[in-house]
Amino acid sequence: MGFAEVLLIAVSMAMDAFAVSLGIGTSRQANTPRPIFRLSFHFGLFQFLMPILGWLAGSSIAALISNFDHWVALGLLAFVGGRMIRSGLDSDGAPSPNDPSRGGTLIMLCIATSIDAFAIGLSLAMLRVNILYPSVVIGVVTAGLSLTGLLIGHRLGEAFGKRMEVLGGVILIVIGLRVLISHLMA
Repeated sequence: MGFAEVLLIAVSMAMDAFAVSLGIGTSRQANTPRPIFRLSFHFGLFQFLMPILGWLAGSSIAALISNFDHWVALGLLAFVGGRMIRSGLDSDGAPSPNDPSRGGTLIMLCIATSIDAFAIGLSLAMLRVNILYPSVVIGVVTAGLSLTGLLIGHRLGEAFGKRMEVLGGVILIVIGLRVLISHLMA
C-alpha cells in the first residue's frame, strides 16, 4: 500500500475528529494550550490504536461489531452534542463546567470518532497489510486536523459567541446521524 493510498485513508478517517474538534472549538472551553493538546493528542492516539486493535482482532469479530458500532457512535456524539446545545442555550453566558478535554467526555469523543478506524484495521488485516505504517499516518493526520479544527472553531466561537456552541452541538449530532445512516444504507 503506497503513501498516497495511506494518506487518503488517513484524511478520511480524520474527518470526524476534525468536525468534532471544530464543534468543540466553538464552545471556547478548549482555548488554552493544555486542553487543545489533550484533545488533539488523544484523537490522534485513538485513531492510531484503533486500526491496530481491528487488525489484531481479525475478521472473526467484524460481524459482531458491525451490528452496533454505528449506534454507539450516534449515542456518544448525541450525548456530548446535547450537552453543548444546552450550554449554548443557557442565558447566563457562563461557559459549561464540562471540559471536553478531560475524563469521560474525552474518552467518549475519542471512541465515537475512532470506531471506523477499527473497521479499517479489520480490512487491512484481510488484505494482509502491515498495520504499523498506516496507523502512524492515520494518528498523525488526525492529530493535525484535530488541532486545526480546534483553532478554527475557537476563532468562530470568539466571533459569534454562544450561537457557535449550539452549532457545534448540532454538528456533533449530525455527525452521529451520518454515521448511523451510512451504516444502515450500506
